[in-house]
Amino acid sequence: MTMDDFIAVLPEYLMGLVNTVWLTAAALLVGLLIAVPLAVLRVSSNPAVYGPVWTFTYFFRGTPLFVQLLLIYFGSGQFEVIRNSFAWPLLQEAWFCALLACALNTGAYTTEILRGAIQATPPGEIEAARACGMSDGLMMRRVILPGAFRRAIPAYGNEAVFMMHGTSVASQVTLLDLTGVASVINSRFYTPYEAFGTAALFYMALTFVIVLLISLAERRFHKHLKPRVAA
Repeated sequence: MTMDDFIAVLPEYLMGLVNTVWLTAAALLVGLLIAVPLAVLRVSSNPAVYGPVWTFTYFFRGTPLFVQLLLIYFGSGQFEVIRNSFAWPLLQEAWFCALLACALNTGAYTTEILRGAIQATPPGEIEAARACGMSDGLMMRRVILPGAFRRAIPAYGNEAVFMMHGTSVASQVTLLDLTGVASVINSRFYTPYEAFGTAALFYMALTFVIVLLISLAERRFHKHLKPRVAA
């Protein structure tokens, strides 16, 4: 592949970059919205409450994201009740299936990350909240969850990077993300090193951006933990 060829296909890579970014951002957002209530249920002492959540997280953490995507994209049409449902037009779209698989997958991992962060709440904070007369719900909203979010930032940063890398499976259901574009370019020029190497550089740049954002978030929300300098 010559430099002129690379310049000619650069817009295709940029299109793949946009698709990768929106899929990653949307999956992380939806996954977080799923994870917060599930994490609260996961720390319940009632098996009837935490059992279904454990089953959900075990399935999506115990199977590959690629298999989950194939089950949703190819397997959902096997059932007549799904074909006759309101969701069928969406389940025929590659972008929706990719988003659903990624969101459920990252939602399961994020649930367990938040569960661990909730359970790591210092007992003193809980005792202080009860001493102030807070109900369990108010304590969860005002004390436990804010602290859990701060403790979960480093682990969630890793999950965000893994999820961004995981979106590459979307290329297997015709979605032209970075990996999908690289496959097209490789089939056109038969230059796998240049085609996939360029995609790798874009992935590395996205990883740097995510790591930077997580670092800024840690600095912002962990500012109170830094030792104060005496005047």
